[in-house]
Amino acid sequence: MAYLQPSEFVTKMVDAGESKIFMSTRDTLIRAFMAGAILALAAVFSVTINVQTGYSIIGAILFPVGFCILYLLGFDLLTGVFVLTPLALIDKRPGVTIGGVLRNWGLVFVGNFLGAFTVAVLMAIVFTFGFTSPPDKVGQVIATIGEARTLGYSAHGAAGMLTLFVRGMLCNWMVSTGVVGAMISTSVTGKVLAMWMPIMVFFFMVFEHSVVNMFLFPSALLMGGNFSIMDYIIWNEIPTVLGNLVGGLSFTGLTLYATHVRTAPKRVPR
Repeated sequence: MAYLQPSEFVTKMVDAGESKIFMSTRDTLIRAFMAGAILALAAVFSVTINVQTGYSIIGAILFPVGFCILYLLGFDLLTGVFVLTPLALIDKRPGVTIGGVLRNWGLVFVGNFLGAFTVAVLMAIVFTFGFTSPPDKVGQVIATIGEARTLGYSAHGAAGMLTLFVRGMLCNWMVSTGVVGAMISTSVTGKVLAMWMPIMVFFFMVFEHSVVNMFLFPSALLMGGNFSIMDYIIWNEIPTVLGNLVGGLSFTGLTLYATHVRTAPKRVPR
């Protein structure tokens, strides 16, 4: 489980951000689609475990399997590119522009949503026998999650919006740490262990992940969740995306870059 020094893996972060900015539209969309789809399946897997066992900690322990799969296969989540691509801009890599960063974010958002929504439709069919019967227990729980994490926040007004934003920040602090974890080892075992720990923390703490929510909320709406599309967009997805951006970039990307690439001058002994 060869370990890379922080100065080495942070440089890999900047290199990865640069490569994603210059990736073709086709490849960016395909990789984002698959990432959204696999993470959505992991969310179904975790909710199913919670329903069948009654212990949410077991679902949290096992949820990272989806995250590990998608990153080992080289797919991209919005929460990851929020952290990596700005570093290439800050590092003044040739040809990297704000427009390039925003283009990457937009394409990954679209790809993630399409992947997650595809799984939402497929799983809604499974949960309802092709929409011919009410959803099963897992489907009912997913519909309830959709209501609680939209109308539940809106009931508190501005305080609910603040809470949602902060949960989004805390989420991508952990998730982006998982993204970095994939870079700190050269072995599959080391990568998986480094990714697993922060992802487990985020999921068990019920922080808000924009891509997971791209599955949960459309799926809930398809199965009769008692909230609207606008409730989902305003009272979850937009604040969550902004919180994910601020939290991941502030707590992970900029801190690692500032202290391991742009280090301050060493103290001179007297």
